[in-house]
Amino acid sequence: MEPPLDRSTTWPYVDGEPGPFHYARNAHPVGVEVERELGELEGGEALLFSSGMGAATAVVLALLGPGRTVAVAADAYYGTGVLLTELERWGLRHTLFDQTGPPPEGADLVWIEAPSNPLLTLPDFEAAAAHPGLVLCDATAATPVHLRPLERGCDLVLHSATKYLGGHHDVLLGAVVAKRPEHAARLLELRTRTGIVAAPDAAWLLHRGLQTLEVRVARQTETAADLAERLNAHAKVAAVRYPGFGGLLSFDVADGPAARRVETSTEVIVNATSLGGVRSTIETRHRWEGDRVPEGLLRLAVGLEPVEELWRDLVRALGAA
Repeated sequence: MEPPLDRSTTWPYVDGEPGPFHYARNAHPVGVEVERELGELEGGEALLFSSGMGAATAVVLALLGPGRTVAVAADAYYGTGVLLTELERWGLRHTLFDQTGPPPEGADLVWIEAPSNPLLTLPDFEAAAAHPGLVLCDATAATPVHLRPLERGCDLVLHSATKYLGGHHDVLLGAVVAKRPEHAARLLELRTRTGIVAAPDAAWLLHRGLQTLEVRVARQTETAADLAERLNAHAKVAAVRYPGFGGLLSFDVADGPAARRVETSTEVIVNATSLGGVRSTIETRHRWEGDRVPEGLLRLAVGLEPVEELWRDLVRALGAA
């Protein structure tokens, strides 16, 4: 049964008092239903936000304050570091650490990513869980199909739902799933006050994406694992990074110009940013991230195309490297 796509922004009071739905900035029917679905998948209480970065901002503003410190995985999504740097003028501090080992002492929030984007390292969950601070895991690339971070000792799970959860490159959304009710309540309070909310249409599209999440991710994983093995044997590929699950991988060619030739030579794989949709995408990441990544690094997000079709496209493009 599909949830109703109710675009109302206001609903009548019930006997003179606000009912479950009275103003869309607080809650709306399809959003509540999708939060229930995602909460069941992750084993916690889910809240939707207008984007993945909106969700990240909400966590920091709701649960931290001036003088607090975030220990963030050094190779986490570069936008996370950009956000935390922006918030330095509000008195928030952050430090980088190698997430394959223990987090530094003194952090109020430990921010890990599984796997990291685009270097695809995996965190030491046991070491993170042993830290006295709150622990957040960005599990955008893993999805709950492959990882449930709350079961690995994390307090919060972050998703850019724009990616695999939505799955079709047509919805911009973020989500946070909290283990503790008090954290969920505080996030809801801040979301309502700041208006970092998800619109009904976007929430409905996320509901659609969740219905096919498992089969999509299984197919993407199978294809990505196959392509990673083939790329590793290709003469023009210097390195391949793949964590063993999911549809995201990265590989290096000789240098920046070679990477540019590869990304502009594919015909089936779209030369575009973002990831997690049914169409495969490829791009150099040095243009965005600078020296955080090798100049020749290409991020490949595998879609649902046949593996042989994708491989022919990659071989043709690598011939231009």
